[in-house]
Amino acid sequence: MLETYDGKNAPDAVPLEERVREDRLHASLYTDPDIFRREIERIFHGGWVWVAHESEIPEPGDFKTTEIGLSPIIVTRAKSGRVHVLLNRCRHKAATVCESQRGNTSSFTCPYHAWSYGLDGRLLGIPYEDGYDGLVDKKQLPLHALEVGIYAGLIFASMNPEVEPLDSFLGPARPWIDLFMHQGGGFPVKASGAHAFRFNGNWKIQLENTTDAYHFPFVHRSFIHSVSAEMAKTFTTFVRQEGPHVRALGNGHSVAVFFPENVDIRSDDGRPIPAHFEPLAAELARQFPMDRVRWIIRAIGGVGFNLNLFPNIGLSAAFLRELRPLAVDRTEIRHIALTMDGAPAEVNRLRLRLHEKFQGSGGFGSPDDMEAWERVQRGAGADRDDMWILLNRGLGREKADADGQRHSHVTDETGMREAYAMWRKAMIG
Repeated sequence: MLETYDGKNAPDAVPLEERVREDRLHASLYTDPDIFRREIERIFHGGWVWVAHESEIPEPGDFKTTEIGLSPIIVTRAKSGRVHVLLNRCRHKAATVCESQRGNTSSFTCPYHAWSYGLDGRLLGIPYEDGYDGLVDKKQLPLHALEVGIYAGLIFASMNPEVEPLDSFLGPARPWIDLFMHQGGGFPVKASGAHAFRFNGNWKIQLENTTDAYHFPFVHRSFIHSVSAEMAKTFTTFVRQEGPHVRALGNGHSVAVFFPENVDIRSDDGRPIPAHFEPLAAELARQFPMDRVRWIIRAIGGVGFNLNLFPNIGLSAAFLRELRPLAVDRTEIRHIALTMDGAPAEVNRLRLRLHEKFQGSGGFGSPDDMEAWERVQRGAGADRDDMWILLNRGLGREKADADGQRHSHVTDETGMREAYAMWRKAMIG
């Protein structure tokens, strides 16, 4: 049964509601297929899930295919400019009507029996329609449409027609989203390609990672050794400073502030332009006023924080990290590079090289993270039923603001505790 955990050596069943506690979670949350199926139903099908950035479908007719949980969907922009999110499933025999990752079209046609649908999901045509005379009303058989919400260019969708308003769900995370989008340097932020990889581990292992600063000096030691001595010092000392912190934002969302001076990169603190950027700054000064030049230069490296939006998207420094659950022990990650739409080519070239160095498929960060995540999954599968995964780092020094937001040192697990509080609410109530 889903509500009890009956392991091989378990002396007693562990009710589901007892598997997530304030300071720990049971390893079965990573390994139990029944829990995974319930997560798809309650979390991914029951709430808001990030599906696209508006810059991925800028023009009428543009579309992108992706998934919500295990369900294929199409994100479209209709001729009216309105964004639709549709189940990628023909109403006739359930075949997917689109297999292209992205493109531009006026309609979708099922390859099986050629039923065709509009960008808004309307059923447009049925071949040899006389065979359905009096049996089918095309108006009653559109592609299933999902609830859609957009904030700051981020497109969310939900299979739940009674889902709470998106603004309410995002809540105190919204100002942090606004700060993240300032990295356009005054230009619109644009999603400029992505690379995907899969790892043998549960999706929640990666969910924990985005606001986990504790691992950085250890897992990413090879990256730190690859940068300048000055930058290496920055990456190794922030974990011992008092300004960096992690904050719970409610509804499973959290933010980890690594470099407080770069939270709002619009704000000019007067620091000198780094020497290696001086030639670029001189070139930019021919086109832009100096305050804009300084903003663009600051924006090249992104913001000084990672924002985790439950359950599947991280706004991480200078890129988007999307997770897709594939199975209880299999997850896909997509790292989406962000550029400044309309900025000089050299500015975006530098942003992309930074992205490749850490998050690219041949970079330092992704392979090291993946190795750590897979080790967690292997260890979680140990044949023991009294094994718990700790969530208690910093619990004793966590504080709450007047508005109730809990915060602690950047290496603490406040963000993870917030995510699992939301998990518990969605799964158990």
